[in-house]
Amino acid sequence: MKQLISPALWLSLTISSLVSAAPVTGSLETVAELPIRPGNVSVTAQGRVFATVHPLDTPSGLQLIEVNRQTGAYTAWPSAELQKTAAANAVQFDTLLGITQDKAGHLWTVDMGLELGQTRVWGFNIQDGSLYKQITLPQDLAPKGSFMQDLVVDSKKGWIYLADIADPGLIAVRISDGHTVRFSGHASLQAEADAVMKVDGEVTLFNGKAASVAVNPLSLSADGETLYYGAMNGTRWYQLSTQALQTGDAKKTAATVKLVGFKPVSDGAATSNSGNHYFTNLNHNAIDMLDNKGKLKTLVSSPLLDFPDSVQFGETGWLYISVNQLHKAKAFNGKAETAKAPYRIMRVWTGEDTAAGR
Repeated sequence: MKQLISPALWLSLTISSLVSAAPVTGSLETVAELPIRPGNVSVTAQGRVFATVHPLDTPSGLQLIEVNRQTGAYTAWPSAELQKTAAANAVQFDTLLGITQDKAGHLWTVDMGLELGQTRVWGFNIQDGSLYKQITLPQDLAPKGSFMQDLVVDSKKGWIYLADIADPGLIAVRISDGHTVRFSGHASLQAEADAVMKVDGEVTLFNGKAASVAVNPLSLSADGETLYYGAMNGTRWYQLSTQALQTGDAKKTAATVKLVGFKPVSDGAATSNSGNHYFTNLNHNAIDMLDNKGKLKTLVSSPLLDFPDSVQFGETGWLYISVNQLHKAKAFNGKAETAKAPYRIMRVWTGEDTAAGR
């Protein structure tokens, strides 16, 4: 005899099934394991995974890749021809690291140009990989030796924002014509002496000295009116007006600087539409969140987060993380490369209604 289920019971079972299937906030997943060291990662709202290859990785002839999340395979993106395999030149990538995307369908990456001596920003159409925009920053604002590692893009207002850790400063670039301004010299941009990077219980070095890295992680508010920033070796998270920054008036910009709250020693940051801030916590193998009420807490901690370098929203609710054991590179430990593959791209469930790009 066929047993009938009442509509009320069917609805109850369906709801129960959906609730149990939903990820728990802080759930951590491995998306891909790689034999090469990812730099920063950017994932589209549809789930396409892109990553820069860290300049401190063993040379592979790759600077920008797309990762197949089903197989873990990766390919040069947008083409093999753009990847630098010999001396730096004007038509190929040089030293990529920061990567992001916008709501208009573009993938952006900053090329620090450590060999070429020029800082360039590349923008590509995600759909077909065609070049959308290439902007070379002027030498007076970004001379040889600049180290512009992080960037965020506002496609609606038409601006790119970058952080330079070599000469601590924030740079605003107008996409339409490449007009560029710099904000430097402010205390909020500097490393904090007591914010020690101590990964795996040992002080992390940089070129033989205890790392003391200035302004690096960046993020944007949902409306693009506010730029958030802080030092990598810093415990304070600041904000300023993007409109003021765009004017190039240092006094006007400085007048808008405010302390948002506190953060861990961190390499990457992302801000949700609701104003919650997510940080890589280098010293504790974790991702932390500073909520919009000013409370800092740990979202997830795991030994797998072995130097979480960057964070960025992908599909709605998922925050993606590049994990690259950077503290085990020779430049950071002062000895020899001790990292062992696999390196990872991971993601954590935030439960926020936030997806990639602006």
